[in-house]
Amino acid sequence: MAAKIRVLLIEDNRFLREGITDLLQSEGGFAVDARADGDGSAGQLEVVRPPDVVLLDLGLEKENSLKLMTVLRERFPKARVIAMDILPDQDDIVQFVKAGGCGFILKNAPVDDYVKTIQAVAGGATILPAVLTKSLFTQIVESVLKNGTGVPDHAIQLTKREREVVDLISQGMSNKEIARELGIAAGTVKVHLYEIFARLGVTSRGKLVSKLIGSKA
Repeated sequence: MAAKIRVLLIEDNRFLREGITDLLQSEGGFAVDARADGDGSAGQLEVVRPPDVVLLDLGLEKENSLKLMTVLRERFPKARVIAMDILPDQDDIVQFVKAGGCGFILKNAPVDDYVKTIQAVAGGATILPAVLTKSLFTQIVESVLKNGTGVPDHAIQLTKREREVVDLISQGMSNKEIARELGIAAGTVKVHLYEIFARLGVTSRGKLVSKLIGSKA
């Protein structure tokens, strides 16, 4: 009988933490140790047996997930780390990879995607989103910046705050930069993006900016 893949799950949302744990353990091939956070210290990450894979929430509220990566790499040098997020920020993913991350998965992905991603990464594969390439989003944002165009008020029916978020996206800002600019939490920016995507019928930042550019033509 094949040994179970040992997974350390760090997710501060209790609903998601318990849900992901139950789903993985019901698959039969995983042994999951779930934590609300890493508390920024190796002591908080003491486990009976070192994990094969760490599932890390890239948007932890109480601590910086990227800084926690340093602790994880030091405490569990053989473990491979997979980041989870709802709406991935390009800069965060780039920094995650630089810190030694090996995989990425959307939090709302099907259970089968979780299983396959964890199994593949545990086996030595690297699974990362296409956002790391010279994406359409990057090209569109560069075009907007070069032309010096903003987001017209009449282009879309959004709240004042949502329009501010979209305008900053068109300027090439990351979620964290938008949060600092508007004085709100990064998690709040993601909530606004989720609402904006749903209202405009788009599924990515690139498609959002493309739609806005099209509305100016």
